[in-house]
Amino acid sequence: MLRPRIIPCLLIQDGGLVKTVRFKDPKYVGDPINAVKIFNEKEADELIVLDIDATANSKEPNYRQIAHLAAECRMPLCYGGGIRTAEQAKAIISLGVEKVAISAAAMEDPHLVTRIAQEIGRQSVVVVLDYKKRVLSKSHDVWTHNGSRNTKRNILEVALEMERLGAGEIVINAIDHDGRMEGYDLALATRLRETVAIPITVLGGCGSLEHMRDVVAACGVVGVAAGSFFVFKGPYKAVLISYPQDQQKYDVVYSALRSN
Repeated sequence: MLRPRIIPCLLIQDGGLVKTVRFKDPKYVGDPINAVKIFNEKEADELIVLDIDATANSKEPNYRQIAHLAAECRMPLCYGGGIRTAEQAKAIISLGVEKVAISAAAMEDPHLVTRIAQEIGRQSVVVVLDYKKRVLSKSHDVWTHNGSRNTKRNILEVALEMERLGAGEIVINAIDHDGRMEGYDLALATRLRETVAIPITVLGGCGSLEHMRDVVAACGVVGVAAGSFFVFKGPYKAVLISYPQDQQKYDVVYSALRSN
């Protein structure tokens, strides 16, 4: 039986682990390798690591750090940040990473998705779509470069295009929900699930397992990803890395499939 994936999403800036709120004010929360070790012990389903500096500052992927992360990680690893060519994607996969994530580069050159898929296989190509809702309309625009550039393209249209060009998975990240821990954008997640046939992962706004359950109840077998929920504890957001135990996953999240 296929089950939802519960996925920690780690943001890296200047080599360290950070967390943002609405893509702003990054707060240092620790060493990425130590975080990976903890998620290993807790048997996380999968891990997403995004270098938020690389694309914004036109940097190459940090292959040395990627190699260290991949060597330590005992779960499927998806890495994104600074990938602009199929050759870079292939090099990252050769280090032991299962998936590569692209965002701004896919918007600038959509056929890059096809070239990467031909090089490493469709199942290893993830397109991350960061988005905001327009104030005076129902449109959701894709933004790039850490939410600083509006492509003025509708996220559902972009997702369909990326699927057609060879993406194996779509990750949607609600910028206005990022770091607020008040719940996911269920309406957009549901519309995306109805729009594309490939796997999707929903990110942005998780503050509880119940929030994850809501996504699974609405969308079925999807990835539910979170950042703050896995690294902060309590009202004062003390840094404490956590991950639900198997029984919690079954009781709260997986059980939602029965109501889908």
